[in-house]
Amino acid sequence: MSHFTDISIEIRDIEALRKACADLGLSVLEQATARGYGENLIRGEYVIRLQGPYDIAVNRADDGRWTLAADLWRGHVEREVGRNFGRLKQAYGVQRTLKEARRLGLKAHRSVLQDGTVRLALCRA
Repeated sequence: MSHFTDISIEIRDIEALRKACADLGLSVLEQATARGYGENLIRGEYVIRLQGPYDIAVNRADDGRWTLAADLWRGHVEREVGRNFGRLKQAYGVQRTLKEARRLGLKAHRSVLQDGTVRLALCRA
């Protein structure tokens, strides 16, 4: 019986996801196996290797987006990437914004507030 759940998050830029993971201190492996409860495993084109006992599999969907699948049992994944993947979503959004800012020739200043919220200030270079 599989415990893996598909996560509702839209990923279109795998390099931004890699950088987001790096920001969170997580590594991304290519063509790897994600760990789940017991001996449940799932293959991923990419796997976000977590420090705890479970990982996140990343696979391309038919529509070109990247989907995430993880075993959410006992909150192991949540502790590392946030409730509803909030910390991962935020880090990904920051990386996508920084990439677009560079493309537009904007300078970006990033600051992290006490509650963990990231504030970005963009201006013309």
